[in-house]
Amino acid sequence: MKIKKALKKYIWLLVGLVILVAFWFSLPRPLFNAPTCFVVKASNGQLLSAAIAADGQWRFPIADTVPDKFVKCITSFEDKRFYQHWGVDFLALARAIKINTKNQKTKSGASTITMQVIRLSRNKPRTLWQKTIEMALAFRLEISYSKAQILALYASNAPFGSNVVGLEAAAWRYYGRQASTLSWAEMATLAVLPNAPSLIHLGKNRLVLLKKRNALLDKLNTQNTIDKSTCQLAKLEPIPHSPLALPQNAPHLLDRFKQDFSTLKADKTLLISTINQALQLNVARIIKRYHQQYKANGINNAAALVLDIETGNTLAYIGNIYEPQNPEMESHVDMIKAVRSPGSTLKPLLYASMLSDGMLLPNTLIADIPTQIGGYTPQNYDLGYDGAIPAAKALSRSLNIPAVKMLQQYKYERFYQQLKKLGITSLNNPADFYGLSIILGGCETSMWQLSGVYASMARTLNHYPQHPQQYNFNDYHAPQYIDIQNKNEQLNTTSVLDYGAIYYTFVAMQEVMRPGEELLWEQFSSSQKIAWKTGTSFGFRDGWAIGLTSKYLVCVWVGNADGEGRPELTGIKTAAPILFDIFDLLPASAPFVIPYRNMAKVLVCKKSGYRASMYCAGAEDVYMPINALKSALCPYHQLIHVNKTKTYRVNSACANTDNMLHINWFVLPPAMAYYYKIRHPDYEALPPLSPTCTDEQDAYRPIELIYPKNNAKIYIPIEIDGNKGKVIFNAAHRNTQSKIYWWLDDVYISTTFNLHELALNPSIGKHSITLIDDRGNRLMQVFEVLGK
Repeated sequence: MKIKKALKKYIWLLVGLVILVAFWFSLPRPLFNAPTCFVVKASNGQLLSAAIAADGQWRFPIADTVPDKFVKCITSFEDKRFYQHWGVDFLALARAIKINTKNQKTKSGASTITMQVIRLSRNKPRTLWQKTIEMALAFRLEISYSKAQILALYASNAPFGSNVVGLEAAAWRYYGRQASTLSWAEMATLAVLPNAPSLIHLGKNRLVLLKKRNALLDKLNTQNTIDKSTCQLAKLEPIPHSPLALPQNAPHLLDRFKQDFSTLKADKTLLISTINQALQLNVARIIKRYHQQYKANGINNAAALVLDIETGNTLAYIGNIYEPQNPEMESHVDMIKAVRSPGSTLKPLLYASMLSDGMLLPNTLIADIPTQIGGYTPQNYDLGYDGAIPAAKALSRSLNIPAVKMLQQYKYERFYQQLKKLGITSLNNPADFYGLSIILGGCETSMWQLSGVYASMARTLNHYPQHPQQYNFNDYHAPQYIDIQNKNEQLNTTSVLDYGAIYYTFVAMQEVMRPGEELLWEQFSSSQKIAWKTGTSFGFRDGWAIGLTSKYLVCVWVGNADGEGRPELTGIKTAAPILFDIFDLLPASAPFVIPYRNMAKVLVCKKSGYRASMYCAGAEDVYMPINALKSALCPYHQLIHVNKTKTYRVNSACANTDNMLHINWFVLPPAMAYYYKIRHPDYEALPPLSPTCTDEQDAYRPIELIYPKNNAKIYIPIEIDGNKGKVIFNAAHRNTQSKIYWWLDDVYISTTFNLHELALNPSIGKHSITLIDDRGNRLMQVFEVLGK
């Protein structure tokens, strides 16, 4: 008998334990599984954009806090003993049973806010059995959740009419602003809706809703939650007329957040971004204003990105114009992410790389003459030639031929790898696919990547005072739209680019003049010094402008999302005006720091820009990037021997050394000299060799064929009249008074004097061209005419 009683006791204990365990695990986690809206907010918490949830409901992610006004309103209206009970209000339950029994129908409910949270999460038919389960689960909910958490669950999941779920979504749909800013009248209106969400219907039930709201306001006044005057004024406020559209001030960032969501490992579909709300709105207005102007020329799209240099945080993200009502505008395409031809915007990166490696100095002369490299013939924007131009000026004027000459020296394979190190990740083809054209935009990148590279360079330079002899590897990173603090330093003695190279690159970029636009640049007045670069892709498909100060970076793209080119679609004419208007919105920045401790004093030839040789007539000691000490000596200043009148060059084989003068002379190759002296009338040509000296003794080549180069392959197009065209052969001679006799395939064709140009129509195939001057100097080269 005792064993039987003990067994019975244990069975009941086991049953009780099972019930207790079942009770404990009866609450599902998470409580709500319904899809929520993707929401993007600015750094100050203000809503920028939102997208409707997958089930067609406006349901924002669960909020962490609930506005105090709503707490007071909802507890007064729905559950006045909310803070006293444990999920079930037995006094209200007894009252409801008494009233409903007396009226033989349901006239009063007893559901607490906690029970309503359970009902909303389960979405079951409202039967007596389900009510009983709700009461049990409400008690269980109260054990694990605080009152504030329960209110947050309720406020985020209660129905507010139509397809609006949750307080925050309702505040934006009915009042156009966040819930924390609502008035007592507005909050009271929303508090009565979950009890009867059908009250919000255009043109219907408005009087019933008004009475319910005013009754709640009176109740709040009676409870001394609000005073009498506040209550009276609140009653004068109107109730909402119709749902409002939610803000769409960052639609492309919203789309990006949706696409990146799975990789971000976020716990909710809410993004508190790094966007500066005021700046975002102002930049959007600028883009819209210029779009109205540009679309008359068939230019339909524009984008702008603003970054904080120190953090890489995105301050403004305008991925495109926003005109969803006009599908032909393709405004849904995020051009900040889109991969496009960058035009000339990579030139500063080549310049910086060569400075960093000691391959040139800022004012090193670069050849700017007609050039053909393996069938590739680059041309400058103005179709002119300088002969020779300082590298910094070639960059500021965005000349194409010097850039190609520089890349030919640096090697495109090496530059390809350098771009990847800097952060250009979109080069999906091998280096040989791009070749030398990579420097003129013959590759692909995005605004996001390009901005990240330039911001990383500026960030590195800004950190020079903290560690002058070291570099933080973590300074190079992509932009970010979520504030991720990474203060870990990974210091190294070397970097992709050194401090001095970055500084001199930004100095060159602060020269804003462009070829063909000498007067246009003056329109861009700015209170601060900005390092900037424009770019235009082949076929006038993309207009770029990227600029930065020590604090901010701005990148602008203008064009057509479908790649259609348009006349006048250049970086200088379309993107640059937007760039400077955006910079006018930003605070002034301090100048770029000069990294003296990471530079070396170098004796530089004033005329050639090279490291001064013993023959340089004028040189100065200047601070240069540290690897400038490895750069080449000036090749253009040479020691020549002339007669006493300085009219002829002589040598020991044809003149007495006692009658010689030894002079340092600036000597350019014939082709460079030919164009250089046009822009530099003070250039002194090399004196001719004395008639008493034989040409074999002349160390300086007098003739150079400018076009075509030796072993060139050329194609002669058909003219508009159907006849085969002609190709211009161009040569230069050191002595402007010399005659040149031209021979094509050993057949004499013509003689030129002073201007050595001939229009020829050689047949398809291989040929030789021979030039002989009036002193018998001879130059012979070969070329090939292609059939197609």
